[in-house]
Amino acid sequence: MIGILLITHGSFGEALVQNACHVLNKRPAQLNQLGVGAQDDPNDLLPLARQMLAGVDAGDGALVLTDIFGATPSNLAQKLLEPGRVEGLAGVNLPMLLRALSYREQGREIMRLRARAGGRDGIIDMQEPPC
Repeated sequence: MIGILLITHGSFGEALVQNACHVLNKRPAQLNQLGVGAQDDPNDLLPLARQMLAGVDAGDGALVLTDIFGATPSNLAQKLLEPGRVEGLAGVNLPMLLRALSYREQGREIMRLRARAGGRDGIIDMQEPPC
């Protein structure tokens, strides 16, 4: 099973994990999050991030999800990426996380593509009904 690590601003990642647990009615295995505070030095957090990544990767690799591309959590996440082993997506939202959790037995490529699509497709203009 592919592990999932969220690296986000503050408690956003923890809120996503809690909401995923609520929707799925259980705490998914190999899922963890690291919240980056305003006063945190990303270089100081890198060893912890690597340790957390190792904790969710049981041998099948991992997907790192982060919130805003180019921000501190994303920059930290990019230091963890290893093509073909540790993939990353920015712009995490609850639909993206739920898709990642649902497809992580299908391999990294399918999981990454489905998670990205889930994040994008989860954005609905409520003034216009979806097709």
